[in-house]
Amino acid sequence: MRLTTLIRFVALAAILGLSAIGIAAQDQSSDDVAAAARKSREQQKNAPAPKKVITNDDIPSPKSAATAADSAVSKPAEQGPAASADDKSADNDPKSEAYWRKRFGALHDKLATSEKELDVMQRELDKDQVQYYNDPQKALMQQHDRSDINDKTSKIDAKKKEIEMLKQQLSDLEDDLRKAGGDSGWAR
Repeated sequence: MRLTTLIRFVALAAILGLSAIGIAAQDQSSDDVAAAARKSREQQKNAPAPKKVITNDDIPSPKSAATAADSAVSKPAEQGPAASADDKSADNDPKSEAYWRKRFGALHDKLATSEKELDVMQRELDKDQVQYYNDPQKALMQQHDRSDINDKTSKIDAKKKEIEMLKQQLSDLEDDLRKAGGDSGWAR
């Protein structure tokens, strides 16, 4: 018994001795890391500033540069407020290009928005036609009256009528442009 107690005591002393060595080594390594960090900070302070990298975002696009140059050439500084008044009257003049482009642009935007909404509605209707209901009551009710599908179908029909009306307005506006003697390219 005394022998096993002695062996246990020696083993415990060995473990404690090894752990003390590990802790001392750990303290030295943390000191080394701190010194390396200090040295790195000093090098960063002494390092030259990085060079500026020029990207495509820093260079003006050809359209914006050409537009700025055209506006500077076409509107001298002497005109000032009088030039902006001429622009506003040109927007209201039925013989000016700006007037027609503004009207066609607004109509084209409405038409594009309506067509996108119609596309979304049709996708939702297609999804509902293959819909599976977990609730048996809801499934039986939808099989019987199909209210959600009928509602979406009626909304789609209304949106199609709206699109047809917008297309007719666009056609009428093109006729008005021709009658006014404007260029057909203004409609685009």
